[in-house]
Amino acid sequence: MKDRSSRRRARRIAIGAAVVLALAGMNGPWLWRVGSEKYHDYKINKPEYKADNGHWEVINFPEEYRQNTIHAALLHTGKVLLVAGSGNNQKNFDKKKFDTRLWDPVKNTIKKIPTPTDLFCTGHTQLGNGNLLIAGGTQRYEKLKGDITKAGGLMVVHNEDPDEPKTIPAGTKFTGKKSGKTFVSQDNILVEKAKKVFDKQTGAFLRTEPGLGRVYVEAQKSGAKYETGTQDNYRIQGLKGADTRNVYGMAEKLALDKKDFQGIKDTFEFDPVAERYIKVDPMNEARWYPTLTTLTDGKILSTSGLDEIGQLVPGKNEVYDPKTKKWTYTKGIRQFPTYPAIFQMANGKLFYSGSNAGYGPDDVGRKPGVWNLRTNKWQGIPGLSDPKLMETSGTVELPPAQDQKYMVVGGGGVGESKESSEKTRIVDLKADAPKFTDGPSLEKGTRYPQISTLPDDSVLISGGSEDYRGRGDSNIHQARIYDAKTGEMKRVADPEVGRNYHSGSILLPDGRVMFFGSDSLYADKANTKPGVFEQRIEIYTPPYLYHGSQPSLGAGPKTIARGGSGTFPTKHSSSIKTARLIKPSASTHVTDIDQTSIALDLKKSADKVTVTIPKNRSMVESGWYMLFVTDDQGTPSKAQWVRVP
Repeated sequence: MKDRSSRRRARRIAIGAAVVLALAGMNGPWLWRVGSEKYHDYKINKPEYKADNGHWEVINFPEEYRQNTIHAALLHTGKVLLVAGSGNNQKNFDKKKFDTRLWDPVKNTIKKIPTPTDLFCTGHTQLGNGNLLIAGGTQRYEKLKGDITKAGGLMVVHNEDPDEPKTIPAGTKFTGKKSGKTFVSQDNILVEKAKKVFDKQTGAFLRTEPGLGRVYVEAQKSGAKYETGTQDNYRIQGLKGADTRNVYGMAEKLALDKKDFQGIKDTFEFDPVAERYIKVDPMNEARWYPTLTTLTDGKILSTSGLDEIGQLVPGKNEVYDPKTKKWTYTKGIRQFPTYPAIFQMANGKLFYSGSNAGYGPDDVGRKPGVWNLRTNKWQGIPGLSDPKLMETSGTVELPPAQDQKYMVVGGGGVGESKESSEKTRIVDLKADAPKFTDGPSLEKGTRYPQISTLPDDSVLISGGSEDYRGRGDSNIHQARIYDAKTGEMKRVADPEVGRNYHSGSILLPDGRVMFFGSDSLYADKANTKPGVFEQRIEIYTPPYLYHGSQPSLGAGPKTIARGGSGTFPTKHSSSIKTARLIKPSASTHVTDIDQTSIALDLKKSADKVTVTIPKNRSMVESGWYMLFVTDDQGTPSKAQWVRVP
């Protein structure tokens, strides 16, 4: 009986094992996947894993507050301004549906902000008074060659009247003298009055130079027969008297060719306290994809962008004065691709890393160098690896700012190139002869990296894609932390959400980092399924926030002058090692010029710390900063907001 029972039990076990093996054969991938996912979730939530690698959390806003966030900026109120404009969605543009959200990451509340115009692909930077300057945006969406039904292009309007400018309203008709074909202006323009030129020596009158205006025009009717092939002069309908002779149009070929995005001149300041946009004087040039850089005197330099007819602004750079709210041109001409990474150095000159986000010829303004804005002189910087793969690369000032070192991360070929670079490149601008040297490599070629400076003198590098706009399902679900003190790069926890074009990251006052956006062309490897804009926010908690409690830093003075000191209470004075002043980010299109971390002199006593602000105005620009202290475990405090006047 016992032997028969043992044999039956053995047979049942064998049959059961065979059934399990059979089921595993049929459902193995599913069983493995479920088990793998459970183990992964278990592993990434272990305390020791978080202490080594950090942790990611996805945040979904309620559906009515979701948007295609293109731009983000941390305000001195602690809230984050999330700007979509039309959100790279022409249907929104046509309906004039422009969106902005204001998110409080502490209370996790979100508010809709009325948005005055299409601030999609604008430029922005923090102002000394705490407002956010926003300049440029979208006048018109691009049209691909096959989508264009009406011939169109640039009309240059001449005004030979030296006494007054001329207003040409949208809808004005221009008729070619040679072709007899009629085109219609799409926007209002103001054409400056003519300028009389006199001999500098004798004072004798030499000539009159006409005032010029530029406007995009389209044919009245659809079809290739309304294209023009050569330059022509155009009569402007609706003019009277002498204006019929003095005011006229000139245009080259007006055709069914592809039309790029077109920019606007509109400029706003966003007031974080009133939580609204305030319109100020427009720029002299329309700009789409411009970069805004703060200068030593607190004025703001605006460079590059596509103009009102979709052409790269021809090197006409201009400066905004926050006191007068007006723009003036700089001396000299210097042209860059769109969203150029142009930073102010500690000596007041400007550093251009070569990073940019897209439009412009492949042989114009792409070489890195140091630019003296006052004299317009340029000093190139050699040694850049993968110099033809700088488009969609990111650049960050390595902490602390006193070291004047910069890192360029990844990048790709011009336009829709499939090429990408896994390089990081580092330059020391304090060297007698600055040159780039390679830093630690990334695992994969990376376009659109998101980069944030952390309070412990490290840099978080995350996301991006191997191919243009994530084609071929090429998003990179990896993150790394670069230690600026040791030069070492460490792989940390992987983000859940893929991020490529139209994405960015922002350091928050509690030491965490938020990530936004991503605009994939396709959602599959075969490039057949259209991509969907990523509307989720993801928060990364770095490893230093799992090493124990954060050191305390109580409230102190809200304003500290350059060269001045401020004292802040703390219960952890003995363990505090460093203090950093970090300017809040304004991020878009792999461009975050504001980001800087400044080392402060630190004195400690039993229950307080005293920090001293450097005197250098070019390094410590006027404005609001986050003050962090970090302890001997590398853990930062929550920030106190301090304004440097």
